[in-house]
Amino acid sequence: MSTGSELRDRREDAGLSIEVLASATSIRAGLLSEMEANNFKHCGGDTYARGHLKNIAQRLGLDSQHFVVMYNEEHSLDQRGIHDLLVENNVATIPREKKTLSWKIPAAVSVLILLIVGSVQIVSSNQKPDAQPKDVVASAEPTPAVKPSESATPTPAPSPTPSVMASQGTGEVTLALSAVRGNSFINVVVDGKSVIKGSIFQGDVKTYKGSKSISLYLSNPAGIDVTYNGKLLPPLGEQNQEVRRTFK
Repeated sequence: MSTGSELRDRREDAGLSIEVLASATSIRAGLLSEMEANNFKHCGGDTYARGHLKNIAQRLGLDSQHFVVMYNEEHSLDQRGIHDLLVENNVATIPREKKTLSWKIPAAVSVLILLIVGSVQIVSSNQKPDAQPKDVVASAEPTPAVKPSESATPTPAPSPTPSVMASQGTGEVTLALSAVRGNSFINVVVDGKSVIKGSIFQGDVKTYKGSKSISLYLSNPAGIDVTYNGKLLPPLGEQNQEVRRTFK
């Protein structure tokens, strides 16, 4: 039984529809249907897939580790060899054993050639008179001096991105999150109060306002556009890099 089929059976045993489970776990119904069909391609990677499985198992009162182990054995890239993945995607084919010629024939031919060459050299050396060696004087050419290379101007190291960004306006903070390139786990704290701690999926747009400050956590900043007080900021980090920022 696959991970998806057991997930579906457990949900049906609990008497829950996909819509009810989606509402309870904050996971889209379409994504739940794909997971029950054993398709985890749109989960955003192994980390998100395992997180969704744990979330669902907890809502159904099941052992979450059981589903994680099943997922790792069937789908996780960490558990499979690189050659198996290349063969599965038709990038590499399993090499077939080639028949090799016997080494005895080339070895015998090589020995025969060496014997013939050695015999010819012996006969030639017996027929030639001894030659008087000539003194050879080698003229040494002066080695050109190596000019020292000019020292390169050191490049200043880039300054780190500040973790706190201050508003130059009236003090009100507005933050808009747009998942344009992927999914991410987010945690937003407005004026010291947590307003959301969950996932934002590709295509979603969320806006938050505060009178003093907004603290933001992203698990995949490369997939999220952040607009601060109407100004679109550069990406806050790279893919799957955890970042925390505070806007005031």
